[in-house]
Amino acid sequence: MIRLPNNCRPTRRSILSGPAITMASLLVSRGLSRAEVRPQFSTSHGLSAFGDLAEKPGFKAFAYVQPNAPKGGTISQDVYGTFNSLNPYILRGDPASGIGLIFDSLMAPSFDERDSLYGLIAQSVCMSPDKRELCFELRKEARFNDHTPLTAHDVVFSLNILKEKGNPTISQGLQGIQLIQAKTDHEVVAILASGLNRELPLTIASQPVFSASYYATHPFDETTLDPPLGSGPYRVGAFEQGRYISYERVSDYWAADLPVNVGQNNFDVVRYEYFPDRPVAFEAFKARAYTLHEEFTAATWVRGYDFPAVEDGRVVREEIPDANISGIQGWFFNTRREALKDPRIREAIGNAFDFDWTNKNLMYGAYQRTQSYFENSDLAARGLPDGAVLALLERLRGKIPDEVFGEPYMSPNSNGSGQDRSLLRGASDLLSAAGCTRDDSTLIGPHGRPLTIEFLDFSTAFTRVTQPFIKNLRLLGIDAQLRIVDAAQYRKRVEDFDFDITTQRLIMSFAPGEELRALFGSKAAGTVGSRNITGISDSAIDSLISEAIAASKREEVVAICRSLDRVLRAKRLWVPQWYKANHWIAHWNVFGHPRHTPKYNPGIIRTWWSTTSK
Repeated sequence: MIRLPNNCRPTRRSILSGPAITMASLLVSRGLSRAEVRPQFSTSHGLSAFGDLAEKPGFKAFAYVQPNAPKGGTISQDVYGTFNSLNPYILRGDPASGIGLIFDSLMAPSFDERDSLYGLIAQSVCMSPDKRELCFELRKEARFNDHTPLTAHDVVFSLNILKEKGNPTISQGLQGIQLIQAKTDHEVVAILASGLNRELPLTIASQPVFSASYYATHPFDETTLDPPLGSGPYRVGAFEQGRYISYERVSDYWAADLPVNVGQNNFDVVRYEYFPDRPVAFEAFKARAYTLHEEFTAATWVRGYDFPAVEDGRVVREEIPDANISGIQGWFFNTRREALKDPRIREAIGNAFDFDWTNKNLMYGAYQRTQSYFENSDLAARGLPDGAVLALLERLRGKIPDEVFGEPYMSPNSNGSGQDRSLLRGASDLLSAAGCTRDDSTLIGPHGRPLTIEFLDFSTAFTRVTQPFIKNLRLLGIDAQLRIVDAAQYRKRVEDFDFDITTQRLIMSFAPGEELRALFGSKAAGTVGSRNITGISDSAIDSLISEAIAASKREEVVAICRSLDRVLRAKRLWVPQWYKANHWIAHWNVFGHPRHTPKYNPGIIRTWWSTTSK
């Protein structure tokens, strides 16, 4: 188990005397019911970050499903790289895509709501007014796919093992659990550490539940290709390491008729086909090696779908709206590198990327430039700071760059020539101000050595975008190179922070909390395998993150995130790329789907179905 600091660990005295622990001690030692101990505790069929559940108790199904959708058939889609493990919850190995389909959690999300969960394994949750004490009541019919009962002891085992040995992105989010116990076979009591973390109850409720008896004879913290025991709607089917993996629908799935599952999990087989990169995968799609493909390349979407199957209607293209905060996609700097520590150098590198030329000539004008860490949402900073945002920033004055009190930093527009001389001159001035000098055509960094940069990637898909960027960097005297490695090596190097610049697409929620700590927190900066790939470590940012995690009202989260957005943008941690507010989906015409598409997830694997008539 991950050790809490001494002043955070529950002692016998704190458990028996602390007001926030009283309920747990009474429940465990005296076996009293929740109503007998704390009548003011609230019981609910779901959890929400701000308490605003859209579905009422007793709802029959989500609005975005077709309740009587037919079962059967196969859906297959492409993924890139390889896999060598069926355990996605530890740092080691390359896990297979889709493996989460075999596990159930205490509660399940609605794709139509922001940060809401509804009962799955747990039929209800009881919570104290301060949200520090929770009790999940489990369904007595819950079971694993070998028909053994799923109990509170399995839930406790799962949360403890994830906290102790799970991937850092998971274990870090569970550190606020102070005590987790099985009161009975069907009740789990959780006590959370002081300091409100509105996300922790949702984090607990959304973790996979493992079989304690299964892992009594199977080491959890090792990579494995042995199909693990789950309780979810699918089990691992046929697979060949690195080539494909399939999941078979569990015909007697215990939770098939619950409201959170009605109209979902309709395919008999879900299959993922592995390819080295996108161009190869697309050629395979045209040959119907798999049946569904999400397109990420504008040139291909505009010009590539001219093959006979599209023309005669056997392949269908759809644009599905996406109301999510757009992914934070860009080239991220590793500020742990000596040559990239100065934000002026990072800004100069960013000036060498001509988005306007790239969008027009390579992407058919299909994208908008990403500027904010919360693009396409009300969390993005705009204009001059005022009100609550200004008040937050004033408290940090002297610890944050002065520029955050003005307009938020915007990546510059170019003249669209691909080689904007004014931007390159500005970049050269920034490099000089950072202590760089020129030796003929070579730029010498402030550390006294030639300034070299390696772009790390595992696919050739971005090569046509990266190479013009590299060309401009070389005009500045920077020795820039593109390195393509295999997927396994890429993952290892990123986990070990062994890179200069790499392309990433990070996802934010509408009420961000723990993911902020994982992406930008100081502790994560020094944790191998963490999501803080930039290595940012800043006390002012940590302070804003703590406030975001503790905020109990939506308007507080908005003000904090707008403040954080300004500070992060002033750090020049990345070269933002682009976004679009929809999904480009192409598929062979063998599927049906509900009329209503959920707002925050295309819901394809969960809600579509096979149409034998086609």
